[in-house]
Amino acid sequence: MNLDRAVMAFAGVMILISVLLVHFVSPWWLLFTAFIGLNLLQASFTGFCPAAMLFKKFGVRGGSCAFK
Repeated sequence: MNLDRAVMAFAGVMILISVLLVHFVSPWWLLFTAFIGLNLLQASFTGFCPAAMLFKKFGVRGGSCAFK
């Protein structure tokens, strides 16, 4: 698995978890979903992605995206 796929898989899992939390716990968890979406949007413009930095530290090999 390369870095691009790891970041997309992580974001997808976080969104699914937040949807479950909205359904079973509280609608306030939609703020978490919005945070994930905003982070994905800013990463697409700036290349800065905290999840990518974390995965790099765990030794996930780079992909085609230029994450900083």
